[in-house]
Amino acid sequence: MAQEDFLFELGTEELPPRALAQLSTALTRHMVEGLEKLGLNHGEVTSYASPRRLAVLVAQLDTVRAGQIRERRGPALSAAFGDDGIPTPAAQGFARSCGVAVDDLETLETGQGAWLVHRTREADVPAAELLPKVVADALAALPIPKRMRWGDLKESFVRPVHWMVMLLGDHVVEMDMFGLRAGRETRGHRFHHPEPLFIPEPAAYAPLLETSGRVMADFAARREAIRGQVMAAAAGAGGEAVIDDALLDEVTGMVEWPAPVVGSFDAEYLRVPAEALISAMKGHQKYFHLVDGAGALLPRFIAISNIESRDPALVREGNERVIRPRLADASFFWEQDRKTPLAQRVAALEQVVFQKKLGTLRQKTQRVTLLAGDIARRLEGSVDWAERAAWLSRCDLLTEMVGEFPELQGIMGRYYAAHDGEPAEVALALDEMYMPRFAGDRLPRTVTGQALALADRLDTLAGIFGIGLTPTGDKDPFALRRAALGLLRIMIERRLALDLMSLLEAAAAAYREVNELSFEAGLPSTVFDFMMERLRAYYLDKGVRPDVFTAVLQRHPTVPVDFDDRIQAVEAFLRLPEAESLAAAHKRISNILRKAPDSVPREVDASLLRDPGEQALASRMEELRRETAPCVARGEYTRVLTTLAGLRASVDAFFDEVMVMCEDESLRRNRLALLATLQTLFLQVADLSSLQVQQGRQ
Repeated sequence: MAQEDFLFELGTEELPPRALAQLSTALTRHMVEGLEKLGLNHGEVTSYASPRRLAVLVAQLDTVRAGQIRERRGPALSAAFGDDGIPTPAAQGFARSCGVAVDDLETLETGQGAWLVHRTREADVPAAELLPKVVADALAALPIPKRMRWGDLKESFVRPVHWMVMLLGDHVVEMDMFGLRAGRETRGHRFHHPEPLFIPEPAAYAPLLETSGRVMADFAARREAIRGQVMAAAAGAGGEAVIDDALLDEVTGMVEWPAPVVGSFDAEYLRVPAEALISAMKGHQKYFHLVDGAGALLPRFIAISNIESRDPALVREGNERVIRPRLADASFFWEQDRKTPLAQRVAALEQVVFQKKLGTLRQKTQRVTLLAGDIARRLEGSVDWAERAAWLSRCDLLTEMVGEFPELQGIMGRYYAAHDGEPAEVALALDEMYMPRFAGDRLPRTVTGQALALADRLDTLAGIFGIGLTPTGDKDPFALRRAALGLLRIMIERRLALDLMSLLEAAAAAYREVNELSFEAGLPSTVFDFMMERLRAYYLDKGVRPDVFTAVLQRHPTVPVDFDDRIQAVEAFLRLPEAESLAAAHKRISNILRKAPDSVPREVDASLLRDPGEQALASRMEELRRETAPCVARGEYTRVLTTLAGLRASVDAFFDEVMVMCEDESLRRNRLALLATLQTLFLQVADLSSLQVQQGRQ
């Protein structure tokens, strides 16, 4: 079958830079799905995306979809012909419905019998007739939250469309959309080459744009080119560029022909906290900032221009002129905010609503203060520091700096608290309260910061769940999933031996004390279950098997760090040669006890242990029970399971030699008690019967 390269390009006004990569990926995915659904084979697929275009190049696409064979089954052969071989009315009726004679029908034989069938082959369909719908469906499926219309068109898109290219080999595929007819002319750079560019064939698309049109159409290649330009320019300026991936993606989505520009600003601005200056440069102007060898901010920046200017100095001066008032604003905010101590802003929090049913930020501050003090007490930290940090924790939200740069909440609180003379750990805790801010972010280091970070998240989880605003599907407006995961990470990775259920009960109690608001009695359990699902995701991301998580969850540990210790113990147990046999034995024991018709005695009667196999098992169990008991008390779960692995021989011998469900009722009930005792030994750490293992000889 003939194959040709296929190119589709949609030329638009400037697309949203933050969404560009996602739009490109989605367009390619939907187009590939459409081609596969039609049964059109193809080779490599390449995506292109720049501010003014989305394009997909499909190598070696089938130019024709082969006609499909349709098969219609009729009556069974036994009912289609009489003993004399003459077609029955059933066969004749089936032939008429197919528009053919009986002699034109074929036979289908399977293991279930034989039937008359009518087979037809559809006509081949040129791919050029199918591609317009593939493209239209792919465009309609793009993740565009708010589409726009222009002119009098019924169609909509994220931005107005100005041209459209569709080539299959060297032929234009006919398609009308957005008031345009597909052609073979693209556009180059808006300023460097605004004239149309003739595309002779799909494979020439990207090279033509880069050499003649001054457009780097490949998003990934352009991104890496910008990274290299920024690093080289920074080295030339005597510093090191800090390249944030999100900023790099956004800048890549803003330019078609990147050109680095090194600018500078007055070193006097460096007296302002570096984070504020960086926010001004990144957030407003999309600049990359520079640091020296010690990581200190330098009065320089790198901008990426979308044009290769004949007068680079003029471009540099323009960027410096634009950033100057931004930095001046940050400097002004810094001076003004420090005139009012954080503590004097607490009263004003009464005017800011946290959530209409849950009260104001002042009330949230009161609740978090209670919780933070309680947690600090449990962690043997400073209760005074924790309560002071909690009391000041929301005050920086009322400052001019955070009003202008919301991403600096907590960070500016730390600076302002230090300026006010607060204890160093209190000031640091105001920043640590927001940690982790994102996946993989660092965690609070100080006890005060840990107490505050936990208290704030606990208050939010209890309150929002308490009024019934639980996350549904992908909707989580209060970021409860992130709050839960952050809380769990702090407790586990900082090894904080805190009981989560107890903390959730304390959080609910704080609402009763401060807001006189009572929630349903089961609220702590509801939030706890929600957090266990987040914990499941946490461990799955770390590569922990689902059945390992389930085995531990069955024991309902309420201390997350204890939960983690049990996870590590089960994973270590699974690496032992005895693991498979013992896990299978535990599963068998659970099944026997669940199906047992008799009530199981609470204790084993040693006088009824008749067989050597059950005597040996009972003796070995008692020996290991005494050995593991102190380990369980100390939370040394890996050692517990490693020790219990020594039961394998006795357990194997027991099941080989002893009939549990024997006729003698007293012996049967005593053997069930022995198995129940053995099960209890294993359940000290996890429910090993939940582990997915091969049954082996069991």
